[in-house]
Amino acid sequence: MKYLKSIIAVVIFLPMLQAGQAVAAENSAHGGDIIYTKPLQSVTFSHKSHVEETGLSCDLCHAGLFEMQALKIQGKSNFTMAALAKGEYCGACHNGTMAFASTTRCASCHSGVKGGRLAQNHE
Repeated sequence: MKYLKSIIAVVIFLPMLQAGQAVAAENSAHGGDIIYTKPLQSVTFSHKSHVEETGLSCDLCHAGLFEMQALKIQGKSNFTMAALAKGEYCGACHNGTMAFASTTRCASCHSGVKGGRLAQNHE
């Protein structure tokens, strides 16, 4: 009976585990979501929406705007909304021509403190 329960558990839970691994692989295939905490909390960057859904190449950002190491940019003192408005960092594309301007649609990136905590708890 113990052997039968073990087999049933494997049959039931193995596909669930594999499905979870596939979702995790999909989320990290292109870097996953990055949740910035400085200078403001809860700014989410989605690799999925930028790379997979929009079709942008990695080197568009990682050839000069951002390093490959997630969140390293937060250490720069000029990583601010003012810099984005001047075309630096995200503002290089979010200029109102290539993508919505960084000075508009605040809630598209800024989820607020509560939203950021919810996103971090679901990773």
